[in-house]
Amino acid sequence: MADDVTRKYEEMRKAQLEFRREFGPEINKAIPLYEDPTRYPVEDLVNLFRFQMKFRRPGLTDEEKEQLKQRFSELRDAICPLPDAPDRIYLFTEDNIPEETDYTDNSRFEYDHDPDFRPYYLEMLIPEDQNPVGGIVLVAGGTHGAGTINECWQIGKEFNALGYQCFILQCRPNMGPWSRKETAADAARCFRLIRSCCEKYRLDPNHLAYAGFSNGGVTGDACIEFYSENQKISDYFPEYKEDETDSFYGAPNAFLCVYGARHLGTELSREDFYYPPVFFAIGRKDFGYIANMNGLVPWLLEKQVPVEIHTFAGHPHGYAGWKIIDGKGDYNFDLWVTHADVFLRDLFTGYDPKLEG
Repeated sequence: MADDVTRKYEEMRKAQLEFRREFGPEINKAIPLYEDPTRYPVEDLVNLFRFQMKFRRPGLTDEEKEQLKQRFSELRDAICPLPDAPDRIYLFTEDNIPEETDYTDNSRFEYDHDPDFRPYYLEMLIPEDQNPVGGIVLVAGGTHGAGTINECWQIGKEFNALGYQCFILQCRPNMGPWSRKETAADAARCFRLIRSCCEKYRLDPNHLAYAGFSNGGVTGDACIEFYSENQKISDYFPEYKEDETDSFYGAPNAFLCVYGARHLGTELSREDFYYPPVFFAIGRKDFGYIANMNGLVPWLLEKQVPVEIHTFAGHPHGYAGWKIIDGKGDYNFDLWVTHADVFLRDLFTGYDPKLEG
């Protein structure tokens, strides 16, 4: 099964490289816009992405491709920051980013982020007169990009409405081209920064969840593997200089794993480590990731980790929060958000639906 996963990934990678050779120069300029949905008019980002989807129409002539690229660049360059655009909150100073991947060139546009990408998070906060249920760090799938709009901004808005402080994490994505260890360090640092500001966010530091979608779920699993037992970043990156923020706990108290379970065959740093309660949401047509989930769940149950699993008929891989893109979404799969809300309330507040209403 691991060989099948590798083969499918290589096939996908080959197709993606071909696409990037044609459209990468224009799309890469849009990535910083897509990944900052709190800083730009989101309706403009949605319209830009809808237009970008035209790039994948089969049978385009060279002339049509050039026309599409020209129109796309015009739409992209017309998007301006909001007057009160919130700041990015960078995870590390420029001279203290834990690194192990030798990545210095993106001239062929193989990746969404250039080598100088600096990981950060964005705040999506509820009104100050509301008492939060907890906090949720959201990480999009793939190498993030436009997926941030539906998997982070849209889902963050839905959790905001349910009473959660939300945070969009733009970490260095696993295999994009960074390693599992690097993306885990980014997630851990994000949790530490949020816990260092719990008074500001009105949060209990023990009520923080991670919501990872597809490859974002892989990052969450890696964060748990490397940091759920109070490990330090310098344990894995000796040149990293710890600061006061690194004294805070660097892993989630709950894991919302949305079509993103650990890949089969992943080599772990150790076999036995603490894992928080896990909520799985996955479509029943998402066969590859169902296999991944089925490989992980027995391991979790053996360790007596609380696990909740929801599978949704007819749904393929991806598309969480897709209603912001197509105006419809999936009325069945989209129920995962309310199920996850009850899961988190049970963990964080002792919620009992029998006592409600």
